[in-house]
Amino acid sequence: MTNILSSIASPADVQKLSVAELEQLAAEIRERIIDVVCRNGGHLASNLGVVELTIALHRVFDLRRDRLLWDVGHQCYVHKLLTGRNSRFDTLRQAGGLSGFPSKSESEYDLFNVGHAGTAIATAVGLARGDQALGRDRRVIALVGDASIVNGVAFEGLNQAGILKRQFLAILNDNSMGIARTQGGLATYLARFRVSSLYEEVKHKVANLLPKVPVVGKSMQDALEHLKQGIKATVSPYQIFEQLGFLYVGPVDGHDLPHLIDLLQLLKDVAQPVLLHVHTEKGRGCAWAADDPCAYHSPGRLKIEGDTIVAVKSERKSWTSAFADAVIRLAQEDERLYALTAAMPDGTGLAKVRSVLPDRVLDCGIAESCTVDIAAGMARAGLRPVACIYSTFLQRAFDQVFQEVVLQGLPVGFCLDRAGLVGGDGAVHHGYLDIAYLRSFQGMVLMAPADEPELEQALRLGLKLEGPWAMRYPRDVVPDPFGEAPPFLLGKCRVMCDGPDATILAYGSVVEYALDAARRLAAEDIFVSVVNARFVKPLDEDMVMTAITRGTPVTTVEEHSLAGGFGSAVLDAANRLGLPTENIVRLGLAPERFYEHGSRPGQLAEAGIDAAGIVAAVRRAVQAARSAGHDVHRAPVEAPARKQVTK
Repeated sequence: MTNILSSIASPADVQKLSVAELEQLAAEIRERIIDVVCRNGGHLASNLGVVELTIALHRVFDLRRDRLLWDVGHQCYVHKLLTGRNSRFDTLRQAGGLSGFPSKSESEYDLFNVGHAGTAIATAVGLARGDQALGRDRRVIALVGDASIVNGVAFEGLNQAGILKRQFLAILNDNSMGIARTQGGLATYLARFRVSSLYEEVKHKVANLLPKVPVVGKSMQDALEHLKQGIKATVSPYQIFEQLGFLYVGPVDGHDLPHLIDLLQLLKDVAQPVLLHVHTEKGRGCAWAADDPCAYHSPGRLKIEGDTIVAVKSERKSWTSAFADAVIRLAQEDERLYALTAAMPDGTGLAKVRSVLPDRVLDCGIAESCTVDIAAGMARAGLRPVACIYSTFLQRAFDQVFQEVVLQGLPVGFCLDRAGLVGGDGAVHHGYLDIAYLRSFQGMVLMAPADEPELEQALRLGLKLEGPWAMRYPRDVVPDPFGEAPPFLLGKCRVMCDGPDATILAYGSVVEYALDAARRLAAEDIFVSVVNARFVKPLDEDMVMTAITRGTPVTTVEEHSLAGGFGSAVLDAANRLGLPTENIVRLGLAPERFYEHGSRPGQLAEAGIDAAGIVAAVRRAVQAARSAGHDVHRAPVEAPARKQVTK
């Protein structure tokens, strides 16, 4: 049998195929996605669920001209395969290869770099209004999936889209799932509707009515009104979306390719907002992914051994798992501890916590702002909530962190997984801004552990604080413990080793690399002190004073943007203390560039914050000091009197 996928150079080739050939193409696409994701890691179950829907969209619309917006961009693998990127698909998520998300630099068919949920409808409204204002006649389609319809911005977008006086198609890909099981009232409502007898009745009526809808000799709008009345029911989602100004059509089978094509042909030129409700199965065509779509939402590399699927994992413990274990231990000691997440129970480790303490975990769905506000309410009631949210996603709740937590002085903890560089997910998911914006909040305590024992000590301190706090840690394995971890004392560092030639001030995850760098430098007869800062706010100013007044080079290291990060905090402190800063070198993420997808070790090396990068920076600083005629072993400069320092 001829392989059809290999012949697809653009969507124009899709439009030439028969329905039978399209069905074969769907099967080939699933095989291709499974093969590549098993080797590279990536988003599996969600992409398997949108195969027929994506094929139908490329069959009906001219997406070089028309506008397709992806919500939750990780569902775009099929789209990539149909838009000329099959030959490079083996490079998915690899350095220099294809992104796992829509990418403007890859294709004219990708309009935005998309990695966060809830944005497509509002962005599509902007495109629709922009094209209309410029006199362009382009169709607009927003594809919303993986439960992002429950996001607040999605509802705001629906509210704006409902008043448009032109074509606008929003497709609700309802797969009963988000990243995890969908949470909330609307999700429960849709789920109840899907399992009711009414759902089967509506599907039957849609299937029967669609072929009877005349499209010649009668206005399309009248025809669709007939279809709408045929499926109207008092308990259907029709009632919600029609009130927002949409013509509601559905639910329809998202895997019935011929029916999807017919329906999209019918709806594509309707001159009012339409919401097409499509029901799909996450993991479709792959039994093990369909059976456990949470586990196979975004797996790492997989090995298929007959009917058995084995995850290729490190034997070492991850930071996420270490965090989950610590939360379980502390929650068993302190009944006030309550953990929340925004649709990421697996990714944050809270699924493990929930399996032990089911009544102490709340999944709020894809709604970070709401999650923070719920945590604020819990804290006001007397609990000690910890909001477990990826660093990149907490950006979506900036205002709520300030208004409902910081301004109220509430003891809410923010546990930021995926802080720093995240590997294959790339620029849309790196967590490199949290220090900068959280540092600006009054009363906020910011800390970062260097190993698993420190993680628990940081949590213990956080639960004792009477105000807001945050702790960051990376998407990586935890290093071997650096000995017994002394308790976290507010605003106090931990000296890991001492040497006279230079000082490395490291914050959080990079302490491991700083210690490795110190060992390498010792082999070059350069002996350095390594300080585990532990806190960026309040910063240990005695640490800054000691490091600078030694008169030898100081290097700050962090897995965060240099703009507003730990190194900036050190410079601010030096300025307040009246200390010289010419010997300070800051290592971190360059603030004016994006780090693309690839391996995490490769990204660390690219940023110059792995052990080799730290060695090179310290060596240069020491050599510069020596070449300038300074003896790096010289006596320390006199420190300014502490009584002159205003805190």
